[in-house]
Amino acid sequence: MMQQYIKEMEQDPYDPDEFVERLAYRVFGNSADSDNAVVDDVQDTFVQAIKDLKFLQERQKRKCEKLEQDCREKESLYAIQIQNLQEQNKAGISIFQNLDERINYVATKVIHVGDQLESINTPRSRAVQVHKLIGYLEEFMSAGPLSIDIFNDPTKIDDAADVIQKLFPIAQELPPGKFEEAKMKIIKKYDEIECLLIEEFIKNHSRKNLVRMNEIAAILTHFKGYSQCVDAFIEYSQANSLSGKNLFADIIPVCENNLKIIEAVFTNPDQVMAKFILNIYQLKLQNHIITILSEVKDTANYLEKLSQLYKKTSILSKNLSRLNMGNDDMFLNKMQKNIFQKYLDSYFISELKNLKEKCLIILQRFYESKGHQKKQIQAGGFQELRRDLQTVISTRTNFNIMHIEDYGGETFLSEYVATSLIQEFNQALDRCCTLSSSSDIPSNSYQIFEILTSYLIEDYVDYGLELAVQSVPIPEAKTHDPPNVYFFEVIKQVNAIILLFENQLSDTLVPLIITTPKYSQCISFKKKKLEQIESKIDFGLDRSLNAVTGWIKICLSSEQKKSDFKPETDVDTMTSVACKSVVQYLSSNIKHIRQCLDAKNANLVLAELGIKFHRIVYEHLLQYTYNSAGAMCAICDMNEYRRCVKDLGSPLVIDLFDTLHALCNLLLVKHENLKQVCYGDTLVGLDHSILSNFIQLRSDFKSQKLAALLKNLTSR
Repeated sequence: MMQQYIKEMEQDPYDPDEFVERLAYRVFGNSADSDNAVVDDVQDTFVQAIKDLKFLQERQKRKCEKLEQDCREKESLYAIQIQNLQEQNKAGISIFQNLDERINYVATKVIHVGDQLESINTPRSRAVQVHKLIGYLEEFMSAGPLSIDIFNDPTKIDDAADVIQKLFPIAQELPPGKFEEAKMKIIKKYDEIECLLIEEFIKNHSRKNLVRMNEIAAILTHFKGYSQCVDAFIEYSQANSLSGKNLFADIIPVCENNLKIIEAVFTNPDQVMAKFILNIYQLKLQNHIITILSEVKDTANYLEKLSQLYKKTSILSKNLSRLNMGNDDMFLNKMQKNIFQKYLDSYFISELKNLKEKCLIILQRFYESKGHQKKQIQAGGFQELRRDLQTVISTRTNFNIMHIEDYGGETFLSEYVATSLIQEFNQALDRCCTLSSSSDIPSNSYQIFEILTSYLIEDYVDYGLELAVQSVPIPEAKTHDPPNVYFFEVIKQVNAIILLFENQLSDTLVPLIITTPKYSQCISFKKKKLEQIESKIDFGLDRSLNAVTGWIKICLSSEQKKSDFKPETDVDTMTSVACKSVVQYLSSNIKHIRQCLDAKNANLVLAELGIKFHRIVYEHLLQYTYNSAGAMCAICDMNEYRRCVKDLGSPLVIDLFDTLHALCNLLLVKHENLKQVCYGDTLVGLDHSILSNFIQLRSDFKSQKLAALLKNLTSR
């Protein structure tokens, strides 16, 4: 049973409640006795279990004590061992320190001995070298050809180079006279060996023998012709690889490939690579650019080619700087500047000249396509006086003294032309940003903007507007056909062009000058020019509205008959012919204005048109006498006018015509109801003189003695 207890208690996790439950289950599960007998069995089982557990506890306690005792004994033993090891370590450290001091002492002695040996050996080795050089010098001083093997055996050229480069400075110090022949022989042999080394360097270059090339380059560093070796390497490397037409695409691969060779061969790769690139820029690239630009004859192609070449060169310099060739950006930029400087000095003068020529050609071609010869326009002053006189004479005599040219509805404005001018501006601005120095970009950009404004706004838009203003028909001219007012179409085109103009400036010009004083100058200059255009548009609009309303006035006066408002017999009430003509003409103009102007401006213009139209109708109605049938006809006309002016979208104009309609009711109502109508909601706020004017138009004004009514209205 104790084994069972141990097994259960060693379970993980151990639950004492579960242990007790299992103990009780064994009693209840195996017993079929009465309850009292079961209780006794449970008591016995638990008593026995407690005894067993106490026994197990005592046994485990003894085991623990024994294990603790063993642990203490081993701990004491290990402590003694560790103490012994620490003492041994201290002894080892002491021995190591002594050994280190000993080694340092020996090393010092060795260095001292080495210095002594070197001090003895150096003069000896120098003496040996001097002895050999004296022997070689003696050979050069003797008559006849050289007999030393190293100077005659091509395989010993490295040794010969070592000797001759040492003899050469000695020969320079020899006094003239008897040493002159030896001196000349040394110089000649020096030059000969130098040439042979360079030739061998080139041969090994063609064989791609980098090891031998490195050896020869190292030898030649002591010769005065070392630069010739570098030049020969550069010339041979660039001879075949940079001879094609696609020069810009070939340079980077050539530089990358030769950079590896230069780093493997030369001891000063940065300097050699700098000279390699310098040779490309000053010879290959510069000649390529000169050839291309010299073949271009016209200014436009020249500027475009120059810009393209400069951009390609800038990209090339940027890519070369990323190759980490030991060259900084200033080196590459300086070489690029040297190539293009003579072109950049005169570039902007050519740019401005070309832009002016291009803009002028675009405008000339446009006017030629329209069959129009551009002319000087006399605006204001005498021209306006003549027009005013023509208006007065035409109104009173129907005799024209001045012909108004409307060009058949041609506006002489086109978004295509504006787009073409702006495109030339963009190209010029792009070249300006590419070819101008950073300090000159704001000023140059502003000058390009001035040229665009001059040709697009002043020479093109302003000229088209002036033609359109002068082509507006004379108001109140006695003509049967209604005048065609093309000025609204001109406004539509002007607005589209100005929008293109301003959007382009915001996208391209403003970012270049926004942080400079040129920005405020640009805004001020543009505002001034656009205000002039706006002023001319306002003037043309006013003239156009006068032309529309003037014809309406003439139409009403010529088409309206007195019998329309005072028929002698009863007739069917209907809209008059004059009213139909006016409404038809006015509706077409309202539609045209809404098509040509933006919503906000269209509403303002239509409101002004409605006010002018109301004034004409009001004054027109005051010219007639009305009986009952005629008053009905007037009201029918007024209803037609009211339906028409609703398209104007102006609450003010609608109210004016509603009031005018109420005034027309004064012509129709019975005389005993006039007072009530006058004080109705619509007419109560009007001046009594207006009410009196309309009441006096009644045909029964005298017969019904309505003058007394007017006195009553005035007295209130």
